Formats: sequence, structure tokens, C-alpha cells
Amino acid sequence: PPPAPECEDAGFVVYFAWDRSEISSQAAAVINQAVNQARECGVASVNIDGHADRSGAAAYNVGLSERRARAVRDEMVRLGVPASAISLDAFGESRPAVETPDGVREPLNRRAEVLIDLN
Repeated sequence: PPPAPECEDAGFVVYFAWDRSEISSQAAAVINQAVNQARECGVASVNIDGHADRSGAAAYNVGLSERRARAVRDEMVRLGVPASAISLDAFGESRPAVETPDGVREPLNRRAEVLIDLN
């Protein structure tokens, strides 16, 4: 038989277009990879952290980061991850991957981080 998969807690980053929360084909591929790993090893819990760059108002960016986290969650649920295993956080522009001045469009900050705790 094939060796058992190596199961460790895993993190994935899903990127978004500027001012968007729709799942692109590239984002869908990352989500599929996360779901496949969760299926192979059994998922205990998933936390999805939504983020935004600093190109809009701070309050708007919190809402945008929440829409991004929800979009990732909805896709993961569609692919079979139990909704009850998923929690969301929306950080807006407060936790950038790349520090920038206010008003700067930074692609690496437009993301949702998927953290999977495996059984």
C-alpha cells in the first residue's frame, strides 16, 4: 500500500484582485489544495483570516476582508469541509504581509490566510 500522508497543520494563502472578493481560478486551485490536504488527514478546525491592502478606508477594508474570508469559506464548504469546523476573522488592513504607507495598493496584502488544524 502507498505510505500514509504526512499530516501536519497547514497554512495556505489565497490572493485576491484589488477591491474584489471573488474566487479566481488561481485562488480556487489553492483552496482545492487545502481541502485535499484536509481530506487526506482529517480536519479538526479551519481558521480563515481575511486581509486587505491600505488603498481604501479602514472601515471599508474590514468589510472587504470579511467578504474575502467568507468567499474562501463558502468554497471550502462547497468542496466538503464542514461549515461547523470553520471560523472567520476579518483584519482589514491591520495585519499587512508587506508594510506600506496608507493608500498603497499591495497585491500581497489582498489575501485570505487559511490555517488548518489537522487531526
